[in-house]
Amino acid sequence: MSPRTGAEKRRVETGLGTAGTFVVREGAPAAGPMERRIPRGAPDYPAALLDLPQPPDEIHVRGSLPSGTRAVAIVGSRAATAYGLERAQCLAADLAQLGVTIVSGLARGIDAAAHRGALEAGGVTVAVLPGGIDAITPRSHGELARRIARRGALVAEWPGAFAVQPGLFLRRNRLIAALAHATVVVEAAEKSGALSTATVARGLGRALLAVPGDVDRPTSRGCNALLRAGARFCECAADVMRALPRSAPAGPGASDEARLAAALCDDPRPAEALAAAAGLPIGRALAALLRLEWAGEAVAHPGQRWARRPEPLA
Repeated sequence: MSPRTGAEKRRVETGLGTAGTFVVREGAPAAGPMERRIPRGAPDYPAALLDLPQPPDEIHVRGSLPSGTRAVAIVGSRAATAYGLERAQCLAADLAQLGVTIVSGLARGIDAAAHRGALEAGGVTVAVLPGGIDAITPRSHGELARRIARRGALVAEWPGAFAVQPGLFLRRNRLIAALAHATVVVEAAEKSGALSTATVARGLGRALLAVPGDVDRPTSRGCNALLRAGARFCECAADVMRALPRSAPAGPGASDEARLAAALCDDPRPAEALAAAAGLPIGRALAALLRLEWAGEAVAHPGQRWARRPEPLA
């Protein structure tokens, strides 16, 4: 029996053997969303996870999983350099401003920088945990996890405080790749766990990008190897946007950029018409259209007319 009131002992099959864990139920989490269990087959089970050879039988979510938006996974080294942290944070912020959901694993280094970049840009981010939904790893990221749950979601394959085991990190990585339309590796050594996320993304037919690094830097060797193997070059948000499927219709609360991206067509339209379709004042619309052009999502034509970027040739 657990000495803690409200603790429930469970046996959970992890795929690495059956393990016991205490799932603590001592009242609601402080000032945060409640945990939800979503079984496979439920209406709100993420359809993207069904692309996996072995989708989770259930997931546990704290917060709100975004639907109908494009998502990009940004992953990389825990022992990241200042360059890698800055690249991850800026890339996540730029993509978040364009209405893209940022997916990562809440680990130290690149993962945390990506989550923070999305949050500071006012965007949405999803953190996929290796253990239970309450087993925040590392513990020092507790406040970051709470911010993510308020702006997006925490996702786990296991309930409550299910303890993290070493093999679960690689198992978790397949969920990160599946939930995203594209995966970007920012820094990774030759044997980095982030490369397993890249392998899953490639196997699922998702776009795979890598940020190049110095040839003599250990944390660049994994990324440079991915580029040699055919991953797309990633220097900025525009490179990622070109790899993504076209925009879905913008939902309530979408950013200016997301609303305008959804209004763009193959044929050029006047800025006034796009502003009206997006429900924006012309000044805000023009500023957002310039940001979309910079991101490679829109193409400017003479006479303040704009069109959606053409699909790349196969």
